[in-house]
Amino acid sequence: MELPLPLPLQPDSPGAKPYANPYLAGLGLGLTLLFSYLVLGTGLGASATPARAATAAVHLVAPQAVENNAYVGGWFQDGSPLAHYLVFMTLGTLVGGLVSVRLARRVKFGVERGPTAPLKLRLGLAVAGGVLVGFASRLAAGCTSGQALSGGALLLSGSWAFMIALFVGAFGAARFVRREWS
Repeated sequence: MELPLPLPLQPDSPGAKPYANPYLAGLGLGLTLLFSYLVLGTGLGASATPARAATAAVHLVAPQAVENNAYVGGWFQDGSPLAHYLVFMTLGTLVGGLVSVRLARRVKFGVERGPTAPLKLRLGLAVAGGVLVGFASRLAAGCTSGQALSGGALLLSGSWAFMIALFVGAFGAARFVRREWS
């Protein structure tokens, strides 16, 4: 059973345009981060959006409990927790990415997985990894993009330690899931 999820096509797929130059893309990302600091006075990140969306959803059911919560209660001082620049940045990233892959004709539908990985295993690993990373990003006071880009650009030692630990952990975990992709 295949699920209709967009996947990027390989460069040799019929009609697909080549990938962007990674050095130019990195330069563009760096300029975006600089622009963020100049205009907003703060960096980039993505983990705030799911946390704020979950907070808004729970607020519909238990508003008093959420507003009295020491961690998320302050998000209601300016109205909705969704009225935050990172929420709009995340939405713009999703829309921009979809427009980009559509223009490059690099979208097909399915679930990307190795030839021996069952669909349920692939989706289970994706959900488990997402939950683990989401929980860890709240503990670390930022996601990988916020820690690596924003914290790394400011030469924060905690951000550099986080990224080193992330890569060491990823290389260590890759050994256990490699067979699912080959």
